[in-house]
Amino acid sequence: MPSALHRYKAEFFKALAHPMRLAILDALRQGEKTVSELQQALGVEQSSLSRQLAFLRERGFLEARRQGVSVYYRVADPEVYAFLDLGRKIFQRHLEAEEGRLKALREEG
Repeated sequence: MPSALHRYKAEFFKALAHPMRLAILDALRQGEKTVSELQQALGVEQSSLSRQLAFLRERGFLEARRQGVSVYYRVADPEVYAFLDLGRKIFQRHLEAEEGRLKALREEG
């Protein structure tokens, strides 16, 4: 039977398993933004963005504050960026390995 930690990790990874959610988190690296600022930065429909913002907020990745008619979103725990940056490094190493394999194939031919 999986432990509570394993269940938490599985939910954590599921929450990040959507390209728009990752793009939202990246867009918030420099600080909080309104929904309209995020919509403009990401070039997505407001309804899609609102769904993903709600999903991330419900799972504790985002916090929101209302100021007048605007809602500002920010990352709840900036440590999430250490995790996302590690994923970027792993992806970069993967691409470099693929480039090496392609170069070797070209040299063979």
